[in-house]
Amino acid sequence: MDTDARGTATKPASARAAVAPDGAARGAAAPRRRSRLVGDLVLLGIVGVLLIAAVVAASASLYREFYSPTAFVERYLGMLAEGSAADALAVPGVAVDSAQLEAAGLPSAASDALLRRDALATLTDIEIVSEETREDGIVLVTVRYQAGAFPGTTTFEVQRVDSVGLPTWRFATSPLALMDLSVQGSMTFDVNGFTIDKRQVSPDGAAADPQAPMSLLVFSPGIYSVSVDTAISATRGVAVLSDSPFAMVPVQVQALATEEFVQIVQEKVEEFLSGCATQDVLQPTGCPFGFVVQDRIVSPPTWSIAAQPTVTVVPDGARWAIPAADAVAHIEVEIRSLFDGSVRDVAEDVPFVVTGTIAVQPDGSASITVTAPGTP
Repeated sequence: MDTDARGTATKPASARAAVAPDGAARGAAAPRRRSRLVGDLVLLGIVGVLLIAAVVAASASLYREFYSPTAFVERYLGMLAEGSAADALAVPGVAVDSAQLEAAGLPSAASDALLRRDALATLTDIEIVSEETREDGIVLVTVRYQAGAFPGTTTFEVQRVDSVGLPTWRFATSPLALMDLSVQGSMTFDVNGFTIDKRQVSPDGAAADPQAPMSLLVFSPGIYSVSVDTAISATRGVAVLSDSPFAMVPVQVQALATEEFVQIVQEKVEEFLSGCATQDVLQPTGCPFGFVVQDRIVSPPTWSIAAQPTVTVVPDGARWAIPAADAVAHIEVEIRSLFDGSVRDVAEDVPFVVTGTIAVQPDGSASITVTAPGTP
């Protein structure tokens, strides 16, 4: 060990030098710890921002999927697509009463017979087009879809029900529409295969006017095919797209007589004319043919039908009509001249024209009246 001039012992230079690295290491470690801390805080901050963004995104997605006006409309359309008519009718703002119909200028006695599963057609390819909010707070949700074979677009008006908490919605304008349906030629008809009798949906019940149009509430959107298929009359379906909420949809259907019905009328007319031919008078009672002579007949005449008419049947308001059809009767009779008393045999064809009317009774039977043109 070295000693200085004062006799004080001193450490070797090498020992002094050995202490210096520890102090330097401690001095360098502190900045590194601070750097790691800053890095950790930055990382935590980034994670926090990401978590907040994820929560915001999840909330936005949750709102879009379950609580937005678009989600509200999608649920309603999903019910129609599934055929859940009762559930769709229970959606807030869908069902209407007579006062609402009257206020909108629509028939207040409209029937709800078509607001059921059996009258719904397919609704597919539902796609939201847009969602816009008006200044009055009403949200307009526009949707594209496929109703049966027909593409369509409908805009719904939706309004918020509450002002606090999770939002709930209702239709500001009911998505129901009103079909103004006129069916001529039949008391019954089908809508998407669901059979309806006019007397069931008319406010007049059993006294329903066969010619009066009917007011029927329908879901919008929806495709409605109206047809007639009875033993008497039939027509191909008339398809109508209901795509405007709370609007009138006019539909006119004219049923035509079936071939079977025309054949029955043909047979009945032939039977009637054959019955007329059994009368041994010059002017058969209630028949569309006769024979006029100025002299006297020697014996009762004999009639036969030489050519039966070819009958057609056409609509005539609440009834059916038999348009004018040509026919020929044949008469054979002996006539005595008033001038000289001579007798001559007459055998002549007597052309005539047949018309008629057909009334269908409430029980489905038909009453056929055959007349000559001009006969009341």
